[in-house]
Amino acid sequence: MSHEHLAPATVAVTAGRPERVQGGPVNPPVVLSSTYVSQGVPGPELLYTRSGTETWQPFEEALGRLEGAVLPGIVFGSGMAAVAAALSLVPDRGVLVVPRHAYQVSLGYADDLTARHGVEVRRVDIADTDQVVAAMDGADVALLESPTNPMLEVADLPVLLAAARERGVRTVVDNTFATPLGQNPLAHGADVVLHSVTKYLAGHSDVVLGALVTDDPELDAALRGYRTLHGAIAGPLEVWLALRGLRTLHLRVERAQQNAVELAGRLADHPAVAEVRHPSLPSDPGHERATRLMNGYGAILGLRPHGGAAAADALVAAVDLWVPATSLGGVESSLERRRRFATESPTVPEDLLRLSVGVEDVEDLWADLDRALRSL
Repeated sequence: MSHEHLAPATVAVTAGRPERVQGGPVNPPVVLSSTYVSQGVPGPELLYTRSGTETWQPFEEALGRLEGAVLPGIVFGSGMAAVAAALSLVPDRGVLVVPRHAYQVSLGYADDLTARHGVEVRRVDIADTDQVVAAMDGADVALLESPTNPMLEVADLPVLLAAARERGVRTVVDNTFATPLGQNPLAHGADVVLHSVTKYLAGHSDVVLGALVTDDPELDAALRGYRTLHGAIAGPLEVWLALRGLRTLHLRVERAQQNAVELAGRLADHPAVAEVRHPSLPSDPGHERATRLMNGYGAILGLRPHGGAAAADALVAAVDLWVPATSLGGVESSLERRRRFATESPTVPEDLLRLSVGVEDVEDLWADLDRALRSL
């Protein structure tokens, strides 16, 4: 049976399995060894865990296939380790294009490149296609994110990626929010896809990992070389847990998105709510693009209650089921006010709450939010 055209849900369950042999395991084993038997001139076989281990390979295979890549993914010890590897493609005194709203630590790393390597960083409104394309003139790398964190702006990725390719600009697309089930940037011409595996891919708020995916053999070799040289490696047990989480990615994302769509519609009509952001809402600025370009609208909401930052903080303190915590993409629903971080983008509203919708019963989630909102 050919496995070339399997649905993503089937790939999530079947990819990276051991060879079928009588008495063999269904799941790949965790190999806890820092080194391997080796003598003579080193060859392609496993040698030392910093450069590769059989426990990484099943996860990397599964992620590559989910992203529609020919090559396996590349797992890193954290999302930021993956960001650092991807942005190593920017030369000294080069030009990097980034969204003005994106993961705050990615933006902080871009500023660090300015301080240490003289890189010019051009911040753009990712939803303004003409602005982004203009910023790519003379650029070396564009780090794109769609939907953005935490403002949920949606980029016209096919247009932006085509414009980048015409200009010889390397592109890195952070696909953490959308997941490989929501969109596959490589299919639109991205050079590299970036994931914080910590979030939806692992999905249980119990590991910290990152990953990159590319179909370019030279880029693949360079990024793997960066991982080895910089020691940006993942522990085998963490990667095994991420693969176990990946097996239910389609179920978790489907349920979380259903919950998010239902909650967004109800919150939009709530008297205590000033604004809701979610691409599923027809009134949302990203609705048309998300409907046209994505498979689903994601499970992250933006919420601004009446009463400003004080009301937002009060809402976080008043909920019971929702967990006040940073990060996102776990089975549990969580929320936080993003500007509590001094490093968050200054154009993010002070009262914006980012809600990561989980897989609980939606009526219970709504009852908890509604009660907390009415208590403000």
